[in-house]
Amino acid sequence: MKKIALFGKTFTDEKRPYIRQLVEKLESYGAKIYIYKPCLSSFKKNIPFKSEVGHFASHSDVIGKIDFLFSIGGDGTLLDTINFVRDSGIPILGINLGRMGFLSSISKNEIDNAVTKLFEGKFKIEKRTLLRVKTEKNIFGELNYALNELTVYRKIPFSMLTIKTYVDGEYLNTYWADGLIVSTPTGSTAYSLSAGGPIILPGSQNFVITPVATHNLTVRPIVIPDNCEIKIKVEGRIKEFYVALDSRAEAVDSSVDLTITKEDFTVNLVQMDDESYFRTIRKKLLWGLDVRN
Repeated sequence: MKKIALFGKTFTDEKRPYIRQLVEKLESYGAKIYIYKPCLSSFKKNIPFKSEVGHFASHSDVIGKIDFLFSIGGDGTLLDTINFVRDSGIPILGINLGRMGFLSSISKNEIDNAVTKLFEGKFKIEKRTLLRVKTEKNIFGELNYALNELTVYRKIPFSMLTIKTYVDGEYLNTYWADGLIVSTPTGSTAYSLSAGGPIILPGSQNFVITPVATHNLTVRPIVIPDNCEIKIKVEGRIKEFYVALDSRAEAVDSSVDLTITKEDFTVNLVQMDDESYFRTIRKKLLWGLDVRN
């Protein structure tokens, strides 16, 4: 019997038919279902479960207790699941009930087919690299990692940051910009892409350093090996700035240096056998769309 945890943040009336469909399909395979505790009462009120369901609320509630974690929502929801699975290796399946859903690759019309393939073993696991940030004050505590990116950005409107950056101890550049993104291959199709960064295939073993609204036209994104250590220091008149790890942000004093490295563990994302990364960027990003094709 497979044990499946369901995680989401909001469940509107429009989403409920698809969630009910998911639950019914899982129950048809005899799965033991666990619901994110803040959503448990809403689930029980709107979905007639055939058997008793469990619940979870933290990292310790899922480790060693579930086989798969389903993220129900958009890409932001999937990023939040990382804090539950952490270094456990529990595979994450993203079901997109949001908008674009690049990471949450299963559309609401593919739910039945995806669950069938999961139970028949017709899927693959993609290992995704994370980055880690270290500071003297341990600003992010235990959750000091990101699947998509680390972003340094200004706190005060109309004020530019001066961001001094080193790679393996060697001076790289001082960015005069609104911010700076250090992205994993997974995050290369997120904020970094919108700021002019390249698309990097998962498994490429690279990081991308991308400036945001740089004030120097000769500065461009740069791709470096992910075994490098990146150090960032914000200088100048700005006394405080923001640092974001995926969707989590903290205000940081300019006296704090940031050290970014590859995280020791990876995250496992479930992909169906008939899906590919190239197909995803064509479908989700309309990459290379041309009427002549």
